[in-house]
Amino acid sequence: MKDLKLNNRDTFKHFLSMPTRWMDNDIYGHVNNVNYYSFFDTAVNRYLIDAGVLDIHHGSEIAFVVETHCNYLAPIAFPDTITAGVRVAHLGTRSVRYEIGLFRNDDDTPAAVGHFVHVYVDRASSQSVAIPQATRAALIPLLIGH
Repeated sequence: MKDLKLNNRDTFKHFLSMPTRWMDNDIYGHVNNVNYYSFFDTAVNRYLIDAGVLDIHHGSEIAFVVETHCNYLAPIAFPDTITAGVRVAHLGTRSVRYEIGLFRNDDDTPAAVGHFVHVYVDRASSQSVAIPQATRAALIPLLIGH
């Protein structure tokens, strides 16, 4: 994400639209920064659930967020609709780095871009494990350059 302004919709692989809520706005009249991370998390985890590779209640492997970052480029406010674009920048043995762009309404340039890193762990022990094969297969289509 070296040049943040070059992250238009065409550079992302998967999209999820989400409405903003009245309670997302802060005293300054725009969506509070903490909500951007919630949009990131929702977009990625919804993709994994829809792909059938994340069982949030019973899966033996789960992913912990170990790193996150966001660059805020333009304000978002209720009643905007957010479209989160998701791509995978790195797919390792035990971790994956997602990059997410948040697009306001029909804008082609993002209001925010960020990333987070998931490390896969065994649910019972919290010990690092390899990304399950089914999860890896679901992530490959999101991989940059694929």
